[in-house]
Amino acid sequence: MKKTFKILFYLKKSRTSKQGKLPIYVRLTVEGQRVEWNTQRFCFEEQWNNKAGRLNGSNKESRAINNWLEQVNAKLFESQRDLLAEGKDVTAASIKRVYNGESDPETPVHTLLQVYAYHNDQFESLVGKEYSIGTLKKFKTAYSSVEQFIRTKYHIEDIALDKLNHQFIAEYEYYLKAEKNIAHNTAMGMIKKLKKIVRQCLANDWLVKDPFVMYKIKLRETNRAFLTEFEVESLSNKVFKIERLKLIKDLFLFSCYTGLSYIDLMELKPSDIIVGIDREMWLSTNRTKTGTPSRMPLLPMALEIVERYSNHPKAVNAGTVFPMLTNQKVNAYLKEIADVVGIQKELTFHCARHTFATTITLSNGVPMETVSKMLGHKSVRTTQIYAKVVDRKISEDMNLLRSKLLLKTAD
Repeated sequence: MKKTFKILFYLKKSRTSKQGKLPIYVRLTVEGQRVEWNTQRFCFEEQWNNKAGRLNGSNKESRAINNWLEQVNAKLFESQRDLLAEGKDVTAASIKRVYNGESDPETPVHTLLQVYAYHNDQFESLVGKEYSIGTLKKFKTAYSSVEQFIRTKYHIEDIALDKLNHQFIAEYEYYLKAEKNIAHNTAMGMIKKLKKIVRQCLANDWLVKDPFVMYKIKLRETNRAFLTEFEVESLSNKVFKIERLKLIKDLFLFSCYTGLSYIDLMELKPSDIIVGIDREMWLSTNRTKTGTPSRMPLLPMALEIVERYSNHPKAVNAGTVFPMLTNQKVNAYLKEIADVVGIQKELTFHCARHTFATTITLSNGVPMETVSKMLGHKSVRTTQIYAKVVDRKISEDMNLLRSKLLLKTAD
């Protein structure tokens, strides 16, 4: 049954100001129970219309106060609707509480960092089962950035979930980019992680409104560096006398021929190389980052590299296909290799993975769905990024051909 609900604006005659004005009070009555408070607006008694609960006249002061009272009236009705939508008890006191933006004393107050930390703790317990240590580190970094933002912007240790709104997200984005000098896509990644936390809060009914409703996370296209066929061949033909450079060159080329990321390459075990359905040697593993299966026939060049390290003492002791190395050292050595070979690109294992997707497979007519499976992508949409790169390369090649043909025609 719908409860009676009444709003009354009146003058409090016992509280006359020095100027002779009376304060305008609002009285809220629900089922006979009432609360009242000062609206912080004043007028002379002769200006007031008791029946209308508004000021008489149309001068500037009367219009301004009447507009304010209309806003108070509308907000009180909105507060009542919010309580009904949440299935909470509608009383005069609860409507006033919602109107003033106060939390329900009977409801535990959930805060953003509290929920975020709980998420990260649960996430950490599933590392190695469902998630990778690398993804956990990213969530912890994102948590720290939100923590620093709240302290810097609001000068508080944490923030209640019901204070989250579009402005909070927009200001967090500005903070990441302007004050922390974080690149756009990296900032979007952190905001995407915040959105995951917000979704959990909504699912648990700790949040009524989604602050991300009008906010869109947009990534910018980046130039994904990859080696051309000529550059892969140049690197393959280059002979290094220093053992560490020989090893790094082989690891990089193996990644070019398989698309394995650095972490997957380092964790590759002899048991991950199997005899496939076609009786050829296959790679069968799960991506560390996503847990997605990755299966593919090994190209002859990749097999040759595997055989080269089959009896390497460090690999044998570790039970891996290749000797273990830290990523920091690898990237430093790759820079050295690029300088020696004359490759004017930043060599990283991401570059090798991109090379597999573009130069080795897509450019040679391997269907995108097949490439997606071999890369261990969860969605073909991820692989389509590489297709754009290939299209751009085709366009450049055709433009070069067009220029040559035009020159011949001119002759």
